[in-house]
Formats: sequence, structure tokens, C-alpha cells
Amino acid sequence: PLWLALPVAPYSRRKTIRREVGPGVWAFDQLIGIYYVHVPIRMTVVKMESGGLLVYAPVAPTKECLSLLQPLIDAHGPVKTIILPSVAVEHKVNAGPFARAFPAADFYAVDQQYSFPLPLPAVFLGLPSWTKPLPRSSEGLDATWLGGEFEHTVLTVKPGPGSYFQDVALYHRPSKTLLLCDAVLSVTEEPPPILTSDPEYVRALLFHARDDPLELVADTAANRRKGWRRIVLLFNFFIPGATQADIGLKPLLALDPTFELGWGGWQPFTWRAASEEASFARYSANGRPTLLPIIQIILNRGVADGSLRRWVSTVQRWDFERVVPAHLDAPIALGPAQFAEPFDFARDGGNEVRFCDEDVALLREAEKGPLSFSVGTTALGPLTGAECALGNSNPRIVSAPGWTPLTGG
Repeated sequence: PLWLALPVAPYSRRKTIRREVGPGVWAFDQLIGIYYVHVPIRMTVVKMESGGLLVYAPVAPTKECLSLLQPLIDAHGPVKTIILPSVAVEHKVNAGPFARAFPAADFYAVDQQYSFPLPLPAVFLGLPSWTKPLPRSSEGLDATWLGGEFEHTVLTVKPGPGSYFQDVALYHRPSKTLLLCDAVLSVTEEPPPILTSDPEYVRALLFHARDDPLELVADTAANRRKGWRRIVLLFNFFIPGATQADIGLKPLLALDPTFELGWGGWQPFTWRAASEEASFARYSANGRPTLLPIIQIILNRGVADGSLRRWVSTVQRWDFERVVPAHLDAPIALGPAQFAEPFDFARDGGNEVRFCDEDVALLREAEKGPLSFSVGTTALGPLTGAECALGNSNPRIVSAPGWTPLTGG
């Protein structure tokens, strides 16, 4: 089973939904996460005017996924090209099995695939023997490349020893659609459709909407939004500024294995409601595009050599009207003029984020500590956000002997 290679939710039970997100462009959404911090992971399929389909960032080729793809194949022709746009394991683990489901298709992967702790060849990473390295740019390629309908450029950043970050910006001219993997995302207060498509997935929203460990919250639109808000904050910040995390025995002693929302009702986080709403509002900004903070930590290692600036500049030359990323909301109504905004930190020579400073405090400390072994230094300084008065003087983390807690704001 595919989930054994990356044992995170939804394990062996993966639902797929298909949505048209642009003219001749379809999103195939599945789910990924742990501790019910579930977010969409997305494959995008594009109808090529020259016939056939292009698949970007393949997801798990389950029976349901392939059955949803088949009507597009019947209508528009076979899968001709598959692109793995990332070195991240959550994308890589699905790409090989998907490519094997369509062995006649050209399968391209970004060229800095790596493994840890030992470097292994691509075939040991689950990629098929016919994998081709994706050229770093479409510039200078034959005019018939991908039917002459696409342009692309690969962002490559080496954040530290032994690792790479790569993301393929793929522009489809006929539909004016830009495909991205992890470099840009957007989120609003409404849970993505995949999280409300199945009762089991809705449980994750209700689980995180609780304020007490064994509380059974009603399945209402407000509680679904509340749960989604908390999922987004946990997904981005791990221990957000609006929480206090207890990693000791107290939450474990309160477990009830019969609790119907799962995980025995384990609740190591105590949320402050007003702070939580303020934090999410700063992060979401009503869907304005942004970056994952951990991605900004990585990308600011690509500022000194100009790689990030060149990539953004190339993308801004394309006439797109929407962006379809591989996570969170899609499509994003975004054109070239606004595309650079999430990367303004590089232009301004700092490492500011629009989020609350209390939210990025843990990542800032991690950058000095655990992450210092995997990321190099940067002249931009640590992540810095806006003071939002989210917390109080209580420790951010409790019941952690020997670990100096991060305090709230």
C-alpha cells in the first residue's frame, strides 16, 4: 500500500475529488496530515490543445482517482506528460506509482532529488527507470516542447548541507493558468472542499473545534470554520502564539479510548479564542497569497545568489490570471503584477512576515537551534512578524522538563 511509504493520514483510505479550476484545468484533491491536522494535497491536470493531458504533481493513483481521470482521458486523449515538481517526500512518494500507471507518458522530475541520510539513486526513491530530469527552464527548448503550450522555470535553492528545495512554475498559455507546488499558497476561513467531502474528514474539523478534551461539538458551519482555523495555524506554526501546549502527562491522563471523534480526545493545546481569531486574520488576510513560514526560511537562503529574484522575474513575464498551488486553497485569482508580493522580503533585504510575531517565535528559535543543522546562515536575519498581543506571560510550552519554554507575546 502507498501509505506505508509515508505513514500519515489518511493512510490507506484516500478520497479524491475532482474540480474544474480553469478552462480545461482540473484539480484532483486528496488529503494529507497527522493528528487531524489535515490539509489538501493537489494534482492538477491540463487539457492540451495538441491533444492529451498533462499531469502536474501527481497524487496517489487510487481506484477512485483513476476513475475520475478516465472521463478526461476519454474526452481529451491519453496522459502524455507527468511532472514531479518537487523534491519533498509527500509529493515524491506518489509520483512513482502514478507514473507506473501510465508507462507510455513522459515522466519528468526536478533534477535535485535527494535522500537522507544516504544519497540514493532515483530508482531507490520509488521513481521509475524511465524518469527524465526536467530542464531547469523552457527557454531555449524546441518550440514543440509540451506541445508548444507551456513555459516553465524551476526555482532551485540549497538551504543547507545535503538538501535542496525545488518548485516548478508551469504556465499554460491557452488557459492563462500558472501551476505551482509549494512556493505560494492562499487560505480563507472556509474549509477546502476535500475536508468536507467525507464524514471521516469532517471529524478532523470538529476534533480541532473542541475547547475541552471530551467535548462533542455540533457539526455546524461555524464549528467547521473554527476547526479549520486551528488546523491552518497548527499547520503553519506548529505551536501558534494563541495556544499553550502541554506535552506532559496531563493530556494523556484525560484520554478516553471510546471518544467518538478519535485520538482518545487527546488535546495538548489550550486555545485563547480572541487571540486565535486575530492570528488567523493576520495569516489569511482574506486569501491574500503568502508563503508557509518554513518555506520562507528556506527561500531566504536563495536571496544572496539571486536565484529567487530571477525566478520571480521570469514568472512575472507570463500573462496568467490564476494560480493553482498543490496545497490549501485553489484556484487563487492572481496575476503577474501581484505575484511578487509574497517574496517582497527578498527585495526589501529583511525577513519580515505579515503574520503575528508570536506565531513565528517557535520557528525563529528552531532556526537558531534544531534547524541550524539543516539550513545555512542568511543575511536577512530571523523571521519577524507584527506584534499582535496574542498571549500573556504564561509559558508557551509546559510540562517539558529540561527544555526552556518559549513564552507568549
